[in-house]
Amino acid sequence: MRITAIRETVAPISSAIANAYIDFSKMTASVVAIHTDLVRDGKPVIGFGFNSNGRYAVQGLLRERFIPRLLDAAPDSLSDEAGLFDPAKAWDTMMRNEKPGGHGERSVAVGVLDMALWDLRAKAEGVPLWRLLADRYRNGEADPKAWVYAAGGYYYPGKGIEALQDEIRHYRDLGYACVKIKIGGVPLADDLRRIEAALAVVGPGDN
Repeated sequence: MRITAIRETVAPISSAIANAYIDFSKMTASVVAIHTDLVRDGKPVIGFGFNSNGRYAVQGLLRERFIPRLLDAAPDSLSDEAGLFDPAKAWDTMMRNEKPGGHGERSVAVGVLDMALWDLRAKAEGVPLWRLLADRYRNGEADPKAWVYAAGGYYYPGKGIEALQDEIRHYRDLGYACVKIKIGGVPLADDLRRIEAALAVVGPGDN
């Protein structure tokens, strides 16, 4: 199994939403696709990865350091005994000649590729990623469900209390038991009104 190409692009988010620190009008994200020579069900196996919103695209780090290290590595150094990519070995390759510790933007760049590599490995084995991870790290034991929440309540021009409550009701109607809203971006009195309005929809919650 060999890498034939790694394609990377910058995707604009371009939204008027904002949290306490930034607005998303100029926000971008990195998206990568790792192409291989492995064919499954008549199609080349490709792994995809992207970084979450709230972190700008890191194309410089991807193009100058981490993608070249993967492309320059000997294929055998990235594979396990089955001949498939081992994301852990790939991570070691990407982090070679890097200083330990911090570097928040670096973790975004490595994480984008790491996501694509795990996606690639799961597709190569023909199993969902949750099954691959459970078999690899938990002796096949997988939790029957995963805790999730709806992340919303962003600040938006002209968005008042009623619109915030409508948004939260929508999440509850979708089945979410937990909802997160943004605070810290307006005066405290305004945020307290937003919090009270949200609690009026979701209730006091469980202790």
